[in-house]
Amino acid sequence: MSFEMWAEKYRPKTLDEIVNQREIVERLKSFVKAKNVPHCIFAGPPGTGKTTAALCLARDLYGDAYREHLMELNASDERGIDVVRETVKTFARVRSIGEVPFKILILDEADNMTADAQQALRRTMERYTETCRFILIANYSGKIIEPIQSRCAPFRFTYLPKAEHDAFLRRIAENESVTLLDDGLEAIFDVCSGDMRKAINTLQAAASLGKPITAEIVYSVVGRAHPADVQKMVLTALNGDFTGAREKLREMIQKYGVAGTDIIRQIHTEIFRLSIPEPWKIRLADTVGEIDFRLVQGSNEEVQLSAMLARLVEAGYEMKQTEKG
Repeated sequence: MSFEMWAEKYRPKTLDEIVNQREIVERLKSFVKAKNVPHCIFAGPPGTGKTTAALCLARDLYGDAYREHLMELNASDERGIDVVRETVKTFARVRSIGEVPFKILILDEADNMTADAQQALRRTMERYTETCRFILIANYSGKIIEPIQSRCAPFRFTYLPKAEHDAFLRRIAENESVTLLDDGLEAIFDVCSGDMRKAINTLQAAASLGKPITAEIVYSVVGRAHPADVQKMVLTALNGDFTGAREKLREMIQKYGVAGTDIIRQIHTEIFRLSIPEPWKIRLADTVGEIDFRLVQGSNEEVQLSAMLARLVEAGYEMKQTEKG
């Protein structure tokens, strides 16, 4: 197997290769056709193609030598006002040589920039718009100050739907001669929920074991418990067997090496899949939220998870009493 990361290897090179984000792609292609790009904000969840779309736009606009007209900065690492005043301004003020008279500066994770840096950036965008166009990439566009948002064309990226997610992963598995089973594919989508970068990296991690990729392998490499095991533990607790549920909990922690906060989130998911009355789902969700808060605050994992199971046992007992009554 190649040591090259598959996420980079299979990254689209042109706008036509991007899957799913069709409306966004059509708008970007119209910019390429007009050879004119406004300041842009690419916003949306991680792994949905924001940085890839920016690079594809630059490649389609400038050709194979696009790197000469492009600068990428990760604003979470270089997010201070000095970077804007020096690095950004120096790049932005110099006109591009060629058919397209402006350069492109990509600010990745722009929502992590300090307020002062954003204020300085606003003025830079305004002054050097003739020589440089900015593409700001953010998970949370609300963290970018309003004056910058008003200067940019917004693009909202969404998670890939399951059909396109599955088709893309199957193509990679076929190209890399990896056996990807249906339950393994389902498990990758369950873990990654449409985050394509995470999905490809999960597929590569699972393939590195040299075995057919099953759900069991996927959950083990990402450090998550199998949903069937979590469901069995929850049902055991609701049926009144606290000791049995606690043994299943310890078994999962030992088997998958999963953290307490991750198990709590999986329990939260399984609660809404249970065939119990709606009011009980609400009560149990509230309990899960309380335990999760305690874990985030630094409480002991084993004590809090045991308390969670105890609450489930009590809830199961009360539900049975209600049914009898």
